[in-house]
Amino acid sequence: MKELLQQWLERDPDPRTREELQKLVDENQQSELEDRFKTRLEFGTAGLRGKVGCGYNRMNRLVIQETATGLGHYLIDTVSNARERGVVIGYDGRPDSKQFAHDTTSVLTALGIKVYLTYQVAPTPVVAFGIEKFNAAAAVVVTASHNPPEYNGFKVYWENGAQIIPPHDLGIAGAIDVAASKPIPLMSLDDAHSKQLLEWLEADYYQAYRETMNQSSLLSNHTDPSAITIAYTAMHGVGGQMAETLLSDAGFKHFHSVKEQHEPDGTFPTVNFPNPEEAGAMDMVTALAESVGAQLACANDPDADRFAVAVRLPEGGYRMLTGDQVGALFGQYLLEQSGGKPKLVGNTIVSSSLLSRIAKVHGATYYQTLTGFKWLTNIAMNEQTEETPFLFAYEEALGYTVGNAVWDKDGLSAMVAFAQLAAEIYSKGQTIWDKLESLYREHGMYVNAQRSIALSPDSPPVGDQLRAKPPKEIGGRKVKVIEDLKAGLRFDMTTGRTDAIALPSSDVLIYRLEGDARVIVRPSGTEPKLKCYYEVIEAFEQQDTFASAQKQADDAMAKLIKDHQASL
Repeated sequence: MKELLQQWLERDPDPRTREELQKLVDENQQSELEDRFKTRLEFGTAGLRGKVGCGYNRMNRLVIQETATGLGHYLIDTVSNARERGVVIGYDGRPDSKQFAHDTTSVLTALGIKVYLTYQVAPTPVVAFGIEKFNAAAAVVVTASHNPPEYNGFKVYWENGAQIIPPHDLGIAGAIDVAASKPIPLMSLDDAHSKQLLEWLEADYYQAYRETMNQSSLLSNHTDPSAITIAYTAMHGVGGQMAETLLSDAGFKHFHSVKEQHEPDGTFPTVNFPNPEEAGAMDMVTALAESVGAQLACANDPDADRFAVAVRLPEGGYRMLTGDQVGALFGQYLLEQSGGKPKLVGNTIVSSSLLSRIAKVHGATYYQTLTGFKWLTNIAMNEQTEETPFLFAYEEALGYTVGNAVWDKDGLSAMVAFAQLAAEIYSKGQTIWDKLESLYREHGMYVNAQRSIALSPDSPPVGDQLRAKPPKEIGGRKVKVIEDLKAGLRFDMTTGRTDAIALPSSDVLIYRLEGDARVIVRPSGTEPKLKCYYEVIEAFEQQDTFASAQKQADDAMAKLIKDHQASL
């Protein structure tokens, strides 16, 4: 341990973290030191994400510089003309993000790689947009998205515009390990600029993203924007200015923003947890919506790649739509807008299967992937054809991509699309709830839920136990099909047939039950807990009201969850 600490002190460029380490040593905080130095912050398909502080198991300038060195060498070795094509870099509003972005730039330019660096904070989709614009070899966004204030992150996009997937995650991780034992190359930003290795992305770059969105045929439905009033919050993130601009460009004039949450502030002073899905996070925007009589209370998360919306109820008050409800509304709306032409739409295995039903009705091709937006967009590129172009994809965790101007989730364009969808509905004297009811009446009442079960750190793998003794029924429903993504096999329990599954190997078990219900079980990759995803589909009879059909489905869901969790 002593050698590790000395190595850190010799390499760390930041006096703040050197001082922090010295304090931990002086106070003999051995458990804290062990946590910070026993392992290296793991680089994976989501890049890096962790708490800020000293040590190899934290986000700090030294870890960023070593990561950037490994990334730079891997790009040079792997991507054709990587030095000339360059890397796009942007950052969010967290306290260290700008410094981390500049450190990354200093390293990459010292390796001879051109860098396109945003001159101020930028939404994640605006940075990812730059890959195609510049034909760049990669992009980096310094952001911890909707994590608490003590976190930061380093997200990497590949030359195709999507987040990295294997084998590049392991390749970059290996290059980082090598870089951590060697001197770090650095070039000042002034020198990089004078040598034409650094190009600052100023207002005209943000304008290019804006113009691209305004010209999108999928964002050109201008049916009576005056029909709705919108309340919005940037949640102390970096999306506020672009969100307001795009909505104004699309003709929405009845638009009100939560002033206290509009400007970027990485301390997130008015929310306990800057994630729209968390209880209380939408309180200020729904209060604003109530005060101005808005139909929609909308939010982006702090890096603006996610979109959330609460909708006014007929009896008053607001209810937040689930990601699956927004996904179903988008699927129906965008396929209607496509005029019957073949399109490609998709979602993840834990998202609602309602999208597949909607796609079938519209003659669209539907695809499904593992969890994570990186899979949705990378697979979409492979699946789309000239005859069946990509249209839309979503994941239940509030991530949506409309079209392919950005090959990642984009909360800004999603908000414009949803506002246009809503304006068309409300201009006809209907509501979002009416539209959802019509979808449910046509396809059935879909309800999805997620629960997690905490496990003992030393408990045996639950997946192995379930594979050894597969359940014959869950919650009183017979198991019809078991899909084991680790084995890559689909077992039909009725016919005894076994088929291969065309998905990457993953420790996931999917149980398809009587009545089209579904249970998915997978261990968390970061914590000792089991994640369980549930879906029930109940009939929506002609005599049923929305409320009665919802209650029936909710009751069925509650029973399924209770019985399944008791069985575990």
